[in-house]
Amino acid sequence: MLLQTTVFALKKDRKRKMEKNKETLHVLRHSCSHIMAQAVQKLFPQAKLAIGPATDAGFYYDFDLTDGYAFTQDDLAKIEEEMKNIIKQNLTFEKYIIPDVDKQIAEFKAEGEIYKAELLEEHRNDNPTLYFTKDKDGNVLFNDLCAGPHIPNTSYIKGNAIKLLKVAGAYWRGNEKNKMLQRIYATAYWNKEDLQDYLTFIEEAEKRDHRKLGTQLDLFSTREELGGGLVLWHPNLATVREQIENYWREEHRKRGYVIVNTPQIAKSKLWEISGHMDHYKENMFPPMEMEGESFVLRPMNCPHHMMIYANKMHSYKDLPIRIGEIAHDFRFEASGTLKGIERGRHFCQNDAHLFVTPEQIESEFKQVVDLIFDTYKDFNITDYRCVLSLRDPEDKVKYHDDDEMWNTAEDALRKVLDDIGIEYTEEIGEAAFYGPKLDVNVKPAIGNEYTLSTCQLDFCLPAKFNLTYIDKDGTKKTPVVLHRAILGSLDRFMAYILEETKGNLPLWLAPVQARILPVKNEDEELNAYAHELYDFLDDNNIRVEIDERAEKLGYRVRAAQVEKVPYLIILGKNEVNDKTVSYRLHGEQKTTTVPMDEFLAMLQDEIKTKKLNPAASK
Repeated sequence: MLLQTTVFALKKDRKRKMEKNKETLHVLRHSCSHIMAQAVQKLFPQAKLAIGPATDAGFYYDFDLTDGYAFTQDDLAKIEEEMKNIIKQNLTFEKYIIPDVDKQIAEFKAEGEIYKAELLEEHRNDNPTLYFTKDKDGNVLFNDLCAGPHIPNTSYIKGNAIKLLKVAGAYWRGNEKNKMLQRIYATAYWNKEDLQDYLTFIEEAEKRDHRKLGTQLDLFSTREELGGGLVLWHPNLATVREQIENYWREEHRKRGYVIVNTPQIAKSKLWEISGHMDHYKENMFPPMEMEGESFVLRPMNCPHHMMIYANKMHSYKDLPIRIGEIAHDFRFEASGTLKGIERGRHFCQNDAHLFVTPEQIESEFKQVVDLIFDTYKDFNITDYRCVLSLRDPEDKVKYHDDDEMWNTAEDALRKVLDDIGIEYTEEIGEAAFYGPKLDVNVKPAIGNEYTLSTCQLDFCLPAKFNLTYIDKDGTKKTPVVLHRAILGSLDRFMAYILEETKGNLPLWLAPVQARILPVKNEDEELNAYAHELYDFLDDNNIRVEIDERAEKLGYRVRAAQVEKVPYLIILGKNEVNDKTVSYRLHGEQKTTTVPMDEFLAMLQDEIKTKKLNPAASK
């Protein structure tokens, strides 16, 4: 609940306290959305109102300009100025309970406010209310269908702390079958300093957006012919991915994992056994009927790994069995949620399943946690928190219905986390449908927190697939499975890394690690040395290029800077004569000259130690 009724009787001396309350910021923004709607209807009388909620980042309002006119940036400036004029009038917000819903619906329709009429009809049994905006004489200047709450009056709003940001299309009720409306996005704060901080953040976010970087650095693309949520990985991004995959395989083999490959498709029957058809069907692509059999694209890899385990009998001496795979999966994400490589309908999951005895749960879980945090060190991930995700016992549809299993699993996982000494919070309703899990949530440089790593404790699926092992006493027992992903999907993780580094990837990940720029491309001796240096670095596994284009050196240097190549090698006559390398770090003007062997050793050390690119922190 946002604010109690008593809040609306705030006095001026309590205003500062109000400013510090996040809930009141939500109320401020909701009030500003009404003011924006009032301003729009004054400047554009033909505009019909839809909805205007507050959000975590600001507020928006959807409008239907019935004459087909489209808002421009100049219009936003005019609307913002009119909002400031309204604010200066010290108008009050007053709640009005609708006494006759049918009469009010008729009034809305008569005014052409068809969207308000539809909303009121939908909420006629919810004690619907209007909010009036009144001047000092009690005259109603504007009204809107709204449940509230609002600030007492517009004097609480600072005109220099509001900003209209952009216009976008939005279908009414989010349904593409409905009319496309115009949505004005805006934000508001209690003071101009906080607003400026936010605008600075937005500017930085635009620079970091992996979709923008994807174009700038020639990393990936999408095509209408291919379909939404399906991405073409260009050579540069494929190279980065290869490095991450190699890292993943090496780290897992060191820890006793076996690496497998499994099909991206399977009979629907497999997913019926697992329970995904009952609990996850809305996220799956529909079945394909072939030769009288039904197949589906897999949304995850669990059943396939269960099949590998089931292929032969196991003894307790064989356990733990750790099966890992970099696997291609498919989920039908809603079109409105698709976002570059961060969220698509095809993704690559770095997945693993550990088959363990009950006695091995704690030690294996601890090793998974160690692997997560060791990996975070290598990728310089520091802003994260741990969450114990539990089921909602009231939701019998979302979760496998076995109270005893859930109680056992949740108690076991809670004990493991406590014994390990991990700080965590508990969140109800965030478990997988088959078991509780540890989620490690990261806070990216831009955007909202999301789960990067997960480890799930599962007593359910092994039983569903009749998996067994022979215990010490000669009896058959059911193993416990730990489902875990260290870097989530590689796609989302790479979006995360690009945005964290602003595309200034560390040397070990950079698609091109060094670029050789001869001062004069027409100089045969210089070109010969450039190729000699290229061969030397290439033979030592450095990803290197020569820019031999017939362009001036300054142009080629700027191009390399835009493409964020970590090392620029500038070759002139001195370098040829001395067999040296003159290099410049990305983003810097200083040039350093060293012997070839010393340059190679420096690169190799930077790659081995996974040092950050200094430009990433600028």
